[in-house]
Amino acid sequence: MAYEGDTPKGSAIDRSDRHGHIGWVLLLAGVLVGATLSLRFLGMEQTQPLILGLLAFFAMAGVFFLFAMAIGVVQFSGQTARNDITKLMADTSGDGLVVIEDDGRITYANESYLSFAGLQGGEVRPVERLFMGAPEVSEAIYRLAQATREHRTGSEEIRLSPSLNGAQEFGWYRVRVRPVPRPNGRQAALWTICEVTHERERQENVFQELQHAIDYLDHAPAGFLSVDPEGSIIYLNATLASWLDYDLAQVGSGGLSLTDIVPRDVVSLMASFSGEPGSVRTEMFDLDLRRRNGQFLPVRLYHRIAFGQDGRMGASRTLVLNRSAGGEVDEGQRAAEVRFARFFNNTPIAIATVNQAGRIVHANAPFSKLFGTLARTGEGGANGASILDTFRERGPIEAALKAAAENKGDIPPLELQTAGENGGSVRVWVTPVGDTGAEGETAILYALDTTDFRKVEEQLAQSQKMNAVGQLAGGVAHDFNNVLQAIIGYSDLLLANHRPTDPSFQDIMQIKQNANRAASLVRQLLAFSRRQTLRPEVLNLNDRLYDLSMLLKRLLGERVELDLSHGRDLWFVKADVNQFEQVVVNLAVNARDAMPNGGKLAIRTANVSATEAARLNVSAMPPADYVVVEVSDTGSGMTAEVLEKIFEPFFTTKEVGKGTGLGLSTVFGIVKQSGGYIDVNSKPGEGTTFSIYLPRHIPDVQEVPEETKADVPKKPAADMTGQGTILLVEDEDPVRAVNARALSARGYTVLEAESGIAALEIIQQRGAPVDLVVSDVVMPEMDGPTLLGELRKLYPDLKVIFVSGYAEEAFRKNLPEGEDFNFLPKPFSLRQLVETVKQVIGQ
Repeated sequence: MAYEGDTPKGSAIDRSDRHGHIGWVLLLAGVLVGATLSLRFLGMEQTQPLILGLLAFFAMAGVFFLFAMAIGVVQFSGQTARNDITKLMADTSGDGLVVIEDDGRITYANESYLSFAGLQGGEVRPVERLFMGAPEVSEAIYRLAQATREHRTGSEEIRLSPSLNGAQEFGWYRVRVRPVPRPNGRQAALWTICEVTHERERQENVFQELQHAIDYLDHAPAGFLSVDPEGSIIYLNATLASWLDYDLAQVGSGGLSLTDIVPRDVVSLMASFSGEPGSVRTEMFDLDLRRRNGQFLPVRLYHRIAFGQDGRMGASRTLVLNRSAGGEVDEGQRAAEVRFARFFNNTPIAIATVNQAGRIVHANAPFSKLFGTLARTGEGGANGASILDTFRERGPIEAALKAAAENKGDIPPLELQTAGENGGSVRVWVTPVGDTGAEGETAILYALDTTDFRKVEEQLAQSQKMNAVGQLAGGVAHDFNNVLQAIIGYSDLLLANHRPTDPSFQDIMQIKQNANRAASLVRQLLAFSRRQTLRPEVLNLNDRLYDLSMLLKRLLGERVELDLSHGRDLWFVKADVNQFEQVVVNLAVNARDAMPNGGKLAIRTANVSATEAARLNVSAMPPADYVVVEVSDTGSGMTAEVLEKIFEPFFTTKEVGKGTGLGLSTVFGIVKQSGGYIDVNSKPGEGTTFSIYLPRHIPDVQEVPEETKADVPKKPAADMTGQGTILLVEDEDPVRAVNARALSARGYTVLEAESGIAALEIIQQRGAPVDLVVSDVVMPEMDGPTLLGELRKLYPDLKVIFVSGYAEEAFRKNLPEGEDFNFLPKPFSLRQLVETVKQVIGQ
């Protein structure tokens, strides 16, 4: 066993050693042999007590040995055998190692630890007494000591001033502690002390060099930034931040994106780069960066991008040179370059130069955005994209490029379509470069996107065509209604004079029914031309669709499933209930015909807020609150060519005799006249969806929804006879004659006038008002509204009923605001005429 006093400084201390000695074993063996030999020289009487005493001695020794082994004082050498190689490694380790028991005893300390701690009063100094001084040192040691008490590992780097050996002003030490289980079941702690002063000095030197490099980069006379593939700026130096008027401390890394400082066209260009796997690509741009205050800074960018082995774009390394006034280059040359760069990259016209083979040499950002073609190409355009591949038809552009290569002037502009599924319309001008070309340039292309212009042009042409057809339909409908009015009127007179058993009765009924069919066709024409009379009411569309569902089921048949989905808390709308039902029925019948083998018709209602309406991007529909009615089928769908014509009158895809072609045109007219909008989505084989958007109506307190009004019972007018004088004004003789006969037969006195002037003469000659004036609207010499104005001068309270083949709104604007009158649309039956007259006179 070794002790502190016997061990010189610098040797290891191991109080856990328990070494035996061979001399003690030999001495004990010699004593036993000598005692055995001496017994031979003694007599039996003398040897017996000695033998008994010797046996008693060995018995007592054995008992004490077993007791000592039981309490751990004696251990077998096999159980405490030591690994001399491991101990030698610990003794000679460059790190200071010390083992401290739970009770604070130091049971092991290697030579390196003794060189740190030394001996004080013959005892080894523990770790806590080595590291004393500044509060941060004591706190670190306390944390490590706490770790030993909790039997866990810990590590700290401690700066001690002065160093442990006192040779340096300060020293850095890495101190670790970990638990060490002991054979007796107790716990000890192994402390490791390593001097890392030189390592920390190297780290601080590297950090200082890095700080210097960052400082040099931040304050370099050129800007620098790095952009990731998503367009976020992941690094921005201080020089560029000051040019752009950004506070680098507030912006930081990732605080800006490329779209904040670069025009969007250029952003799309810079994001469209492609390269070979593992390649590096550098492009130069002359453009204007956008400062924080919105002003522009002319710069030149050297944009360098490396591509990974998978071909994906990495973060850029972009150098920015300030091209504003005050540079070292010639001011006139610099100003000219900046001005050209601004014109070239900021113009809304796409510009590119191409070589004789049609490959792009240079192009601006709008060109790249328009065609989706990389604007910057390889040297001389040899590897550039071909302009011929960007158009659907190569012939016209090839001819224009050939003319430019021959230096021909006055090449006419081309109207072309860009390639791809979503190709648009472009107008292209091609001019020769002449002697000023560089890098093999032979022609300059100027392109302007005309897609939106074409759409507006087509919409305008379609609108003009629809208006022309509408005016024609309205004019024909008015004249045709007068003819139908006479036919229906005389049919009613004949039916009144014939009994159902009369052989002529069925013939007259056929005349009237066909006249009514013609009247229905005229109403469709008026709906298409938006000249029909609407009776708008406050409606809840959910209730109307529910009432209409039984009729729809009968129309659809058993093969087509009807699915109604009502929106919750649906807003009110104001519309003509009969016309709305006609819209839904027309759409349902078309859907049924598109599903000859059966399918599903879904009708859905929902509220659409102004924000949602703006996102829908329905043609010409302004943002507002709407109620949408969607009618979707699972039928055959429609092609784009059919979709363009579905609302045109007399256009139909059905077989001859199965459709008039006025169904959807009527739907379109009713929706438009109601102030709504209609949108269609359809693809062949995927079905069709019609979306009808009606403006939201907020009812006044006095207004009552239509379904509430319906609960109020109406008393039918059983007695059609009456008394009074009626002035009948009608320019069509047959219509005037039949209406006069019908009213006279009911007991009224009828004064007939063929024009407005004749009606005024009758009133003036009479010298007294009549009970009622029934007047046509459109008449020669003086129309109905003018006649009403003259009559009001004579008799302000005169009652008037207007009859017309046009809609009420068509002439209401010609009347004074607030003018009260009644309206009866042509054609009407004699019963409707008599009922209206009796109702108005009785008011």
